[in-house]
Amino acid sequence: MSYFPSGGFDWETLSSMEGGFNPTRLKDALELADTFESPWPYDLDTAGSVPGLTDIEKPPYNQALGPYKPRGRNNGCILKSGKIVAKWGDVDRVDMTFSIAKSYLSILTGIAIGDGLITDVDALVSKTVTTGEFASEQNMSISWRHLLDQTSEWEGTLWEKPDLVDRNRQVGAKADNSKKGEHRDLQKPGTFYEYNDVRVNLLAMSLLHAFRRPLPEILKERIMDPIGASDNWVWNGYRNSYVKIDGKLMQSVPGGTHWGGGIQISTMDHARFALMVHNDGEWDGKQLLPEGWCQSLHEPSKVNEGYGFLWWLNANKALWPDCPISSYAAIGAGTSIIWINPNDDLIVIARWIHDEKMAELLSTIVQAQN
Repeated sequence: MSYFPSGGFDWETLSSMEGGFNPTRLKDALELADTFESPWPYDLDTAGSVPGLTDIEKPPYNQALGPYKPRGRNNGCILKSGKIVAKWGDVDRVDMTFSIAKSYLSILTGIAIGDGLITDVDALVSKTVTTGEFASEQNMSISWRHLLDQTSEWEGTLWEKPDLVDRNRQVGAKADNSKKGEHRDLQKPGTFYEYNDVRVNLLAMSLLHAFRRPLPEILKERIMDPIGASDNWVWNGYRNSYVKIDGKLMQSVPGGTHWGGGIQISTMDHARFALMVHNDGEWDGKQLLPEGWCQSLHEPSKVNEGYGFLWWLNANKALWPDCPISSYAAIGAGTSIIWINPNDDLIVIARWIHDEKMAELLSTIVQAQN
């Protein structure tokens, strides 16, 4: 029987030995984590740009549309069988999480499918969104699956950001973004993978049309409150990301903090979310998501075996060489991670780790197990 913490700070802990870890090796891993601090500035507003994103984009497409928040220091936690084995840093600090918000969108998509608002993952988005974004020949055949696995090849502009700004974009420690923002001929939807924040924001807007209610309200009501998360998290939109639905003006939220906004949340609230995903959408006997949906999140797409439904996969151990192939994660720039290792019933939440050190950190934690 899986353990689920109650609300607030009432969360059972295990000693390192009870959790199956060598105490000395785990202590060494936590000390190592503290040396892997992200080189990012603590205040992006003062810095004037986001490293690897707006600092390499041309005006006006590099301009922020939503708020940033001064970041905290490196912190994280480790769960074994749902219980806390270790924490470091300020795990209760509400902080930016960048593209981990994408993985929250994948959960909201599951809710929409479970509620019958979307018939299935291969349904055309144009059946739901009839305001013109999917009317062109390039866009009319885009399905929800294409938006979830980043193969939509959608063409257009959303919230003053053209999809072109993220064409030719690469992500990861060794990414080459020398051609980011340059023209690339678009392919047929479903045949080409590209990590593109404009298109993920399009998914968020499309889900808003499906629910006909702001996504933060749905997330709070259907996921965060049932799992006992705090009330401190927020999901900010852009100053111009409003749509009128049923006569009401509603703000659409982005799938990250590329241009500001996005989810600001604590490490421990992330941990609750991760535990729910790890248990296939169940929380303490209550099924919050359609059965099997969380399994589908980490099934490889046909175009990119290292990517599922807005979750990263360890195909061929390419991301984390010393970790199980079955492990998967939500990752945000900076770098933050929600890493789930189903083989060992192990979850790691880590915030503000140097992107080139994340694989080493996870390897050290895995190897600290007895």
